[in-house]
Amino acid sequence: MQTAIATVSLSGALNEKLEAIAAARFKGVEIFENDLLSFNGTPTDVREIIAGLGLQPITFQPFRDFEGMPADRRERVFARAERKFDVMQALGCDLLLVCSNVSPDSLGAIDRAAADLHALGERAARRGLRIGFEALAWGRHINDYRDAWEAVRRADHPAVGLVLDTFHILARKTDLAAIASIPRDRIFLVQVADAPVLDMDYLSWSRHFRNFPGQGDLPLLDFMAALQATGFDGLLSLEIFNDQFRAGSARSVAVDGHRALIYLLDQLRARTGVATAGVPGLPPRARCRGTAFIEFAIDEGDAPSFRRVLGGLGFRLGGIHKSKAVERWCQGGINLVVNTEKEGFAHSYNITHGTSVCAIGLEVDDAAATLDRARKLLDMPFRQAVGPGELEVPAVRGLGGSLVYFVDPKSELARVWDIEFAAPDSGPAPGADAGLTRVDHISQSMHYEEMLAWLLFYTSLLDVTKTSEQDVVDPGGLVKSQVVQAPDGSVRIVLNASQSNRTLSSRFLSEMFGSGVQHIAFATDDILQTVARLSANGVDLLPIPENYYDDLEAKTDLPPAMIDRLRAHNILYDREDGAEYLQAYVQSREDRFFFEIVERRGYGGFGAANAAIRLAAQTRFVRQSQHM
Repeated sequence: MQTAIATVSLSGALNEKLEAIAAARFKGVEIFENDLLSFNGTPTDVREIIAGLGLQPITFQPFRDFEGMPADRRERVFARAERKFDVMQALGCDLLLVCSNVSPDSLGAIDRAAADLHALGERAARRGLRIGFEALAWGRHINDYRDAWEAVRRADHPAVGLVLDTFHILARKTDLAAIASIPRDRIFLVQVADAPVLDMDYLSWSRHFRNFPGQGDLPLLDFMAALQATGFDGLLSLEIFNDQFRAGSARSVAVDGHRALIYLLDQLRARTGVATAGVPGLPPRARCRGTAFIEFAIDEGDAPSFRRVLGGLGFRLGGIHKSKAVERWCQGGINLVVNTEKEGFAHSYNITHGTSVCAIGLEVDDAAATLDRARKLLDMPFRQAVGPGELEVPAVRGLGGSLVYFVDPKSELARVWDIEFAAPDSGPAPGADAGLTRVDHISQSMHYEEMLAWLLFYTSLLDVTKTSEQDVVDPGGLVKSQVVQAPDGSVRIVLNASQSNRTLSSRFLSEMFGSGVQHIAFATDDILQTVARLSANGVDLLPIPENYYDDLEAKTDLPPAMIDRLRAHNILYDREDGAEYLQAYVQSREDRFFFEIVERRGYGGFGAANAAIRLAAQTRFVRQSQHM
């Protein structure tokens, strides 16, 4: 099966799009007419560029408002088609994509459409070209692939075939059973697009909210299984209209597109047991066991104050690297790595971003297999010099240029703390252990146009599911939030992005000079006991307004004494179907990362009902601290 992408999916000029498509290892490209019209060169020039990049032009598109036009306008339509044929021959492209007519002047009847398609097929065949007919979801008379197929079938011409587009089919919730009856050689092209489920007109939905497979909610696997039943092994292309993609890097978006197709075909193989020709087999998605460590890149001058913060949170110095300026801080099952090296990756990251999280280590079943899957999904592996007695820990590039490491219990990686670290002779005296047990979740903030890309990164590589996207109200605007999490909750990553530059999330991007980890939530089995210990250690928690607790008393049946304890320790509370969630935040003096403490009592969410309260409190606190 040959994979391709339409130029309309990417930002930039046509030559930039083509270079990005080739760099992402696609072999085929659909040329969108507007991209060609705006290009400062001839179709022959484009053909030479395409050939030089090792690409093949598979389609020229779209040709609109063709079938069923009144007699007095019919000849003009065919004359227009002949001009497109001229362009196609100059491009070296043999397939014209014809969209079903949306003109109010068009006439209905399948036989009329079939006759027009047959006549166009005759003209195309004389030039060695072909026609692919597609039903638009908003087509005036033909908006169903079954009607489009019937028109193609009745046209009965070898140069006329069908184009199937997943958006037009799945957005209308069209039954897929009829696909099995279509001969595979009559399907000239399959265009794949996902999308969130939205209640809006098909045209606006299609033109602005399409996305790559795995980034939306349409049942693409059902479609692909129905297609596979025909034995189809032809052209599979991405045609994506998305405002975020058009605002992003063409190269990054193209790689995401190819990754999405590889992942989609891998899911299809897992579902049906049938491999797709030309697509490499992938190890299964990595099953997460937990967060093995979080690494901070810190300047030596900032390290003492950061160590005091960790000590106040109840962490103890658990190990010193044998050959590097790297420390391991521990509590419960949590490992935090403090890296103050003056060279290497963490040092470079610190120069760019300041004190920040530069890497996350995930414990998986098989680290080597996870890295192999990442490579085949076009993720970017990372390697740096390994010193004597050190382990090479598999890693790929993550959000904002950070790293995601993989360790497992089956190799020497399970002994990394024993192999590379020595027990400290002495260290800063920690405060009392605060009862923190593990990393509950990690929250990452990113540019709005990056969010779909990182959603795909995590869901394609790891055995995680995604939650529905939520709008969180920040005093500076709306924040889009979506979670990826392991089935057992061992790993939870919250993705946040905002189009407003005034939100806490956006201010973090400015302070960090890029995307990254904004906050880390630690779990405890008893938050009341934990916050009491934090208070004894001199840790200040984010003040929560009195009004919040007055409202909590009004809307819940919590005993007054319990509400008084929550109020006294600035703890937020949420309850869903009897499950409870308690959370508190450590004060932050900068628009940088901060820490959260959570206790879950059968609760699977993230306290969305409290998000606006927390964000307002943080915004207020940061403003007050800036005036001190």
